[in-house]
Amino acid sequence: MKAVHATPGGGAAVPGRRVAVTGVGVVAPCGIGKEAFWAGLLGPPPRGERRVHGLDATAVYGPKEARRVDPFTQFAAVAAAEAVQDAGGLDALAGDPDRAGVIIGTGIGGLTTFEEQHTVLMERGARRVSPFLVPMMMGNRAAADVSMRYGFRGPCEATVTACAAGTHSVGNGARLVATGRCDVVLAGSAEAAMTPLSLAGFGNMTALSTSGISRPFDARRDGFVMGEGGAVLVLEDMDRALARHARIYAELAGAASSADAYHITAPSPDGAGAVACMEQALADADVSPGQVTHVNAHGTSTPKNDDAEADAMVKVFGTPGPAVTSIKGITGHSLGAAGSLEAVALALSFERRLIPPTAGWEVGDPEIHLDLVTGAAREWEPGPALSNSFGFGGHNGTLVMVPAPPA
Repeated sequence: MKAVHATPGGGAAVPGRRVAVTGVGVVAPCGIGKEAFWAGLLGPPPRGERRVHGLDATAVYGPKEARRVDPFTQFAAVAAAEAVQDAGGLDALAGDPDRAGVIIGTGIGGLTTFEEQHTVLMERGARRVSPFLVPMMMGNRAAADVSMRYGFRGPCEATVTACAAGTHSVGNGARLVATGRCDVVLAGSAEAAMTPLSLAGFGNMTALSTSGISRPFDARRDGFVMGEGGAVLVLEDMDRALARHARIYAELAGAASSADAYHITAPSPDGAGAVACMEQALADADVSPGQVTHVNAHGTSTPKNDDAEADAMVKVFGTPGPAVTSIKGITGHSLGAAGSLEAVALALSFERRLIPPTAGWEVGDPEIHLDLVTGAAREWEPGPALSNSFGFGGHNGTLVMVPAPPA
């Protein structure tokens, strides 16, 4: 990352530090934990709802406390616990707690709790509303819980940029490491918005698939399938990670954020904001478009989003361009959690040298000119790769990962 930070003595700025991805944790509809998640990405697409099943958060909270924690926070906390363990455990990450940060974003926050307690208010009166309502529904709860669990006293923040929140959180966390503010950051996002009110709202705005099938970039795509989940990555100073002989999935070499400044829900039809975001992320990573070998696309399965993103990728990379996939055919669209789930998928692609297929795709769209990975996973020699996210409000986010240096 092209970041700079001042020397302790107040001297001239020095080049930014490199950022290593040393741990991942994930809670997804296709699997809890990185192994189940990866197996799910390579499996057949499910039908219908993409809910998380079988999550046991009591190992993190205990049975009593877990009942006082909204599902979106539980998803983040369980993912963070796996990520820390995956990075070697808290002892391996131990250092100055004031230089350890947490950034966990969300699109909506504790909507499950909000809806449940509103029902209580309407049916049973104000005195029966839970005193835990506010701390359960607030969007910064996940970041706060993770910070308290591990004693990380550095920046603790929640990025709320709709469906770009996960990507922005990871990018913002990487910037904290690159600038020298933090040595380690737990970065990711979580969402649990599959509630009656939310589903009705998205359905009535015709964003959801009427067929119940997520088909990114397919000619028959008719909207997204709602999902939920959470994911967290351990971002660490590269020199520190190499010194402790950590397993490094990839280097997070660049990130960018831009705005369409066009419409509250529709993407800019010319893809200008997405183009700018990808180009800025590549410049941040000092990577040229011709060096990019893979893009994990936002690919929601909505007609306008897929068109705009495909056009933007052609403008940046030409045709056929790098290998492209969208994992939303498996995971559905988990709103604020999507970007961090996809960042974990990209990190695992580096480790396993495979690109998951775009599940649900069957019929090519003559207006989309991409090298789309379909049918089965594609073997891949890891090289510079992007992960894109685009959210309501015109929020754009891009991450750039490159292979880690030799140990």
